[in-house]
Amino acid sequence: MILFPNPKINIGLNILSRRPDGYHEIATVFYPVLSMTDILEIVEVPAGKPTSLTVTGNHIDCHEEDNLVFRAFRLIKELYEIPNVEIHLHKIIPDGAGLGGGSADAAFMLKGLNEMFALDISDTDLANIAARLGADCPFFIYNRPMYATGIGTDLSPIDIDLTDYEIRIEKPDVYVSTKEAYAYVTPKKPDVELIDAVKLPVDKWSGIISNDFENSIFPSHSEISEVKRRFYDNGAVYASMSGSGSAVYGLFKKETRDN
Repeated sequence: MILFPNPKINIGLNILSRRPDGYHEIATVFYPVLSMTDILEIVEVPAGKPTSLTVTGNHIDCHEEDNLVFRAFRLIKELYEIPNVEIHLHKIIPDGAGLGGGSADAAFMLKGLNEMFALDISDTDLANIAARLGADCPFFIYNRPMYATGIGTDLSPIDIDLTDYEIRIEKPDVYVSTKEAYAYVTPKKPDVELIDAVKLPVDKWSGIISNDFENSIFPSHSEISEVKRRFYDNGAVYASMSGSGSAVYGLFKKETRDN
């Protein structure tokens, strides 16, 4: 079985409050981007042969047993009787970019095993399993626009269509850890709630919809803010850092041609 895990972008990301458990309450919109994908191949192996993972493409500094794809397999293996597999993951989505590439790989692994071995796990149950791997993972089970609250795992479908826009993504050669991103964030409620702001026309989003991480990350990583500025200079109707960075995306209106 060959699957094509895709990344996501965050349309707005508001850090609303800090929870007693140390996590943060957020509000964001996850939007799938289908123009860029990893490649995930899953092949059943003969009885007695161990599960293996081969990673090619972009380098990932991660041991096999810590890779989210391998962890996703082990998680399903604990819950269901399935044979061992050989996994080949070809990485194209940039790592550490705020695009959810690793989470997508893990979620697609869960979906692939569910289909491959006819486990008949519902999307809801699969999303609950995915939540054990990471906060972004449940979104990729559904892989459609979602309004996310809580720590990012409380998902509600939302009607947003960006097919009239080209989504350009650029990741500067900068790594921003999640710990660093949260270290200088001051939680606050936005003037306009995100759920209402995204209903505005896309060309009205700038100045209203924001990623709160930009305020803490841009001052120390000017390379990231420079990408955003360049997108606007080149005609983007909206641009933002995705997640906790360091990738930035720009929305460019597609040209319409008369027949």
